[in-house]
Amino acid sequence: MLTAHKKKILQSLDKKKFRQKYNLFLVEGNKTIKEIPTSKFRIKEFFSVNPSELSVGNIVATEISPNELQKISFLQHPKDSVAVCELTEELLLEETGIQLILDGIQDPGNLGTIIRLADWFGISQIICSEDTVDFYNPKVIQASMGSFLRVNIVYRNLENYLSTTHQPLIGTDMEGTDLYDYQFPTQFNLVLGNEGNGIRPEIENLLTDKITIPRFGKSQSTESLNVAMSAGIILGQIFGQK
Repeated sequence: MLTAHKKKILQSLDKKKFRQKYNLFLVEGNKTIKEIPTSKFRIKEFFSVNPSELSVGNIVATEISPNELQKISFLQHPKDSVAVCELTEELLLEETGIQLILDGIQDPGNLGTIIRLADWFGISQIICSEDTVDFYNPKVIQASMGSFLRVNIVYRNLENYLSTTHQPLIGTDMEGTDLYDYQFPTQFNLVLGNEGNGIRPEIENLLTDKITIPRFGKSQSTESLNVAMSAGIILGQIFGQK
């Protein structure tokens, strides 16, 4: 039953402090919810307007009305179901292939899209600075379109972490080598910076190479590319070389 107390808890999960307090986050939509049992995440309970249409292991959905779904959903137009999942303990995987390093990404939509890109290109791990937006944020989860289930995301002090890595550190910079002239190594870390300020100086000092996406258009009104858009262009070029 969706009690008033439980509704209040679920509604509070849009804020990081309450996700941490209750050790819970929400996942919305049948398609993504059905994939959760094959991931490292665990469903505690879920609610659906059509429970007969959704089967997730031995967990039975609690039926709720569309009005109740509207109250616990973080979407403007709620879907069919909401799963209440437990936060998982962070586990840093061994460095292999290409890793994404995110330095101060603040926009949930950008992070969710970057997670989705990583999944698309087969990148298994993203290392985030401690001030990067929380990937359990409902907007990040939604923007990732289920890809958060397949990409390992951890938060670290980047300066400490990158000081110990043995892989090349390649970062984006307006004065870097033309992306289309650069030959990427087999294994490396790709560093992407904050939406407004780019890569912070202490991280930039650790870079082994800098690359830039050249502007082909004549218009000067576009100052820079969105960080998620830049990530897509760069990853497309990287994997296009393989």
